[in-house]
Amino acid sequence: MLRLSKKAEYALMALKDLASRPETEAPSAREIAERYGIPLELMAKVLQRLVRRDLLASHHGTRGGYQLARPSGQISVAEVIEAIDGPVMVTACASMDDDCDQFANCNIRDPLWRVKDQIVRALTSYSLQALAADRAPLVPVSLAPRSPGTNGLAVPVDTR
Repeated sequence: MLRLSKKAEYALMALKDLASRPETEAPSAREIAERYGIPLELMAKVLQRLVRRDLLASHHGTRGGYQLARPSGQISVAEVIEAIDGPVMVTACASMDDDCDQFANCNIRDPLWRVKDQIVRALTSYSLQALAADRAPLVPVSLAPRSPGTNGLAVPVDTR
């Protein structure tokens, strides 16, 4: 199963939060951690790694905090994931150099590498700006709670 680590999820949550704020705001690690119920020490480590990878800028002092190092439209979700978890992988073998007894006979390696390439392209094309602008999709009409409309017909209720 393809799955992000908790640290990568926390990094994306923090960066989405920062991308949603005015550029002049620079919240602290504590503010971000408290907003999302993430342990402060873990959030601080995640943010520090993002600073080292030039995705965030940190400002010290009483008015210090974190800001995006580049405009949100220039930071991809793939960059964030790779900064925290390393390269996106689908199979245990990542290259021709891997020591695998099945490498020469493997009939899924190449197709799965192509799947991985498509996943990476999708993550690379999705920016923090798009992530920040994305809203939860509407509940499908057939599953949405209904309330009586003015014309006697049931109308979907937006539960957000």
